[in-house]
Amino acid sequence: MPTSTDAASRRRQTRLRREYMYRKSLEGREKAAYEQKRIIREALAAGKPLPTEVRASYDALKTEVDAEDIVTEKPKTHIDDEYGDAGLLEPRVCVTTSREPSSRLKQFAKEVKLLIPNSTRINRGNNRVDELMESCKESEFTDVVVVQETRGEPDGLVISHLPLGPTAYFSITNTVMRHDLDPPAAPMSEAYPHIILDNFNTELGRRVGNILKCLFPVPRHDTKRVVTFSNNNDFISFRHHMYSKPTHDVVQLHEVGPRFELRLYQIRLGTMDQKEADNEYVLRPYQNTAKRERYCSRFFYTTTSYICNICLLCFLFLKIIKRG
Repeated sequence: MPTSTDAASRRRQTRLRREYMYRKSLEGREKAAYEQKRIIREALAAGKPLPTEVRASYDALKTEVDAEDIVTEKPKTHIDDEYGDAGLLEPRVCVTTSREPSSRLKQFAKEVKLLIPNSTRINRGNNRVDELMESCKESEFTDVVVVQETRGEPDGLVISHLPLGPTAYFSITNTVMRHDLDPPAAPMSEAYPHIILDNFNTELGRRVGNILKCLFPVPRHDTKRVVTFSNNNDFISFRHHMYSKPTHDVVQLHEVGPRFELRLYQIRLGTMDQKEADNEYVLRPYQNTAKRERYCSRFFYTTTSYICNICLLCFLFLKIIKRG
């Protein structure tokens, strides 16, 4: 039987969600006003007459145009609200599994927990999704990461941002655990890692990169740990390295693991337990144009060029380290 505390918490979450959706509904109006102010600002700067489409609204918008600067002239979006504290407050991440996990999935969840600083791994038990999310909100976690499996092989990763979303769903392939690496993996550091996001250059790609990087806190400039998300044809390769400098002109790169590939198939504007939340993106692989479309990047690497690109990233990173 639900208690009064549970009912009050649900009402609060409903109110917060309603306020968030209202702010999101204002984006269309704010974007239209922003375009008009941009046209007015450019006409005044160039000393040209105002276009006819903005003359009627000039008197109402002139005061706002004069008061705005480079920071405030661009309207904020719901994405700014979701990750407004990113970089200011360190993320607290809860890592868990699907129900009745196999030993291999438990090991993978443990490695994900070691991978993400300030994360906590909990046993799922028989908790439902709504119970899990409610518990994480009460514990003030900023994100929930759920790893899933099929026949003992990790095949799914869910990242849900709290308290209002979004929730990103990824498939996982080609998983290589730390103890399966050849040569054996180096010891895993707990330092905050540098994040490399490669080829996330569309609007959706930047959105996915933002979801992934906000799992990690801001690193120190001298940390020797590097996490790479490299996108190729909407498949995201994950790599985890440490580097060392035996001498001042030599830099060595060591893979730490784990290693896997991700593919985004859904982004929902809500948390995992909010089934009524709108979909921001859904992968549709059976459309006629699905093989030609690339959603997270504008560039496609062949196998050879992809390997060269990874090598180039490592080379550039090591050059930066050597200069430092």
